[in-house]
Amino acid sequence: MGLVDTLMVGRLGADAVAAVGVGAQILGSVSIVTTAVATGTMALVARHVGAGEAGLARRVTGQSIVAAFAAAAVAIVPVLVWTASVIRLFGVVPAVVERSVPFTRILVLSIPSGAVLFTIGSALRATGDTRTPLAIGLVMNVVNVVLNYVLIFGALGIPALGIRGSALASTTAFTLGAAIGLAIVWSGRARISVARGDLRPDRRILGRLARIGIPSGVEQLAMQIGFLLYLVFASAYGTPAVASYFIGVRILALSFLPGLGFAAAAATLVGQNLGAGSPRRAEEAGRAATWMAVRLMTAAGVLFLAFATPIARLFVDDAAVVADTRWFIYMLGLCQPLMAVDYTFGGILRGAGDTRFPLLTLFAGLYGFRLAFAWVVTHGLGLSLPWLWSAMIGDYAVRSTMKAWRYRSRAWQRVRV
Repeated sequence: MGLVDTLMVGRLGADAVAAVGVGAQILGSVSIVTTAVATGTMALVARHVGAGEAGLARRVTGQSIVAAFAAAAVAIVPVLVWTASVIRLFGVVPAVVERSVPFTRILVLSIPSGAVLFTIGSALRATGDTRTPLAIGLVMNVVNVVLNYVLIFGALGIPALGIRGSALASTTAFTLGAAIGLAIVWSGRARISVARGDLRPDRRILGRLARIGIPSGVEQLAMQIGFLLYLVFASAYGTPAVASYFIGVRILALSFLPGLGFAAAAATLVGQNLGAGSPRRAEEAGRAATWMAVRLMTAAGVLFLAFATPIARLFVDDAAVVADTRWFIYMLGLCQPLMAVDYTFGGILRGAGDTRFPLLTLFAGLYGFRLAFAWVVTHGLGLSLPWLWSAMIGDYAVRSTMKAWRYRSRAWQRVRV
């Protein structure tokens, strides 16, 4: 959805791309509550499914849905109240701030629905059902594309709303997706279902969700702050660099889909096998998922390196933005094998409930290398923008190495959830 939004808004110019990118970055920052709850949901539901405790798996899912919606509803309030001030933190020019304010206010309204949707998706994946979330996602994407065309450019008698139309399309799609997800788990026909009694607060289960999920939430918050600081470094090179960063992030989000897919598979199989008392099978599943992700993402990296310029031109026809984006894609291509290891081993650890160690790797890679290197590039040596983009390579190298060490230590097999 984000990729389509950026492609279609790209026809409106670099300022529009930057405005949408800032809004999407804010969306990601506020959505940390979703990540926290979804991580706890995945680990606990998979353990209970593996142990044959269907009732507890159902109870965890109900508690997770309520917690995710409530936390997300509270989290969006500060953004709605201080929208312009939050956007200015990104260091963008006033024209971008002006265009991003209405877009962001509409977009963040999708977060509570998104929280419910992703929590239900995590519960379904933890049972081994990855097709139902896929089907919901396909419906959402079709709705988003159609509404984007109608609302951004104007059609069917509806006036062109520009980037506000994109925000309305995304919010509508997320709301529809959440409604479909709730209907599925409420129907009793899915691998996991929720009854009314499962929605009543249960302190013990909420405490377990918090213990596992909070480190992941903190990790996501620290990641978004780190990305914000990285963007501030990029903004020193002008609006084309900011626009190219957000285009690059959309491409990055597409590129690591194999890693996320195999991370979800690894988390499910690791959690279920640990719940069933089979740590050796959990380890084998993690190893297989990692190698499959590395092969796929390495192949994707080769394609990025070969077709960087045509890919950049898909998003925007501004020559300066295309040039900056091309270099981002080059660095992204080189990162692919490292990202595969990082994401898949991260899935293994989170599926086992070991959510604190990935937080440590984030601080070491993003803050200890990427941002430190970015400061040297921009303020210490005054190097060109490609050098700033190259900081991603060292970041993922640090994170992937640390997670690989943790996997080999087998300490994750002894984490209690």
